[in-house]
Amino acid sequence: MAEIVGRTPAACRQLASSARRRVRASQAPAAPAARQAGIIRAFKRAWEAKDIDALIGLLDPGATAIADGGGLVTAFLDPIEGSEQIARAWVEIASRASGTMTFLERTVNGQPGLVAQQDGLIVTVFAFDVADDRIRHIWVVRNPDKLRCWATS
Repeated sequence: MAEIVGRTPAACRQLASSARRRVRASQAPAAPAARQAGIIRAFKRAWEAKDIDALIGLLDPGATAIADGGGLVTAFLDPIEGSEQIARAWVEIASRASGTMTFLERTVNGQPGLVAQQDGLIVTVFAFDVADDRIRHIWVVRNPDKLRCWATS
């Protein structure tokens, strides 16, 4: 590496160390788990109430949502970007959910998340990234192959 950039190995190590510090400093700190759980709970309530304004308020303006249906079930194909677009999509999802669909607060990947059950079966898992008291990312897993481990939990 040092030969490529025309610096000494020690200078390259210092540059790399400095870059890692800058990246860590630029990342917003994650919210504590209890606060994250409260934000996810508020999101769930706003979603069930189809309250677009409340959803927008809980989402970071640059939030993204990504879904994985594995080509086996219906899921949005492209990432959804922006708080308003995500809020509108989630209200649409709520409008289409059948009366037998329930949303439960669960731990997902070690963080507060949601699961959707239909007729007692988990059909969707929602993982969230929360920073600065706003939801920045939502990962939606609907792929039945990836939900098998949830069926036994």
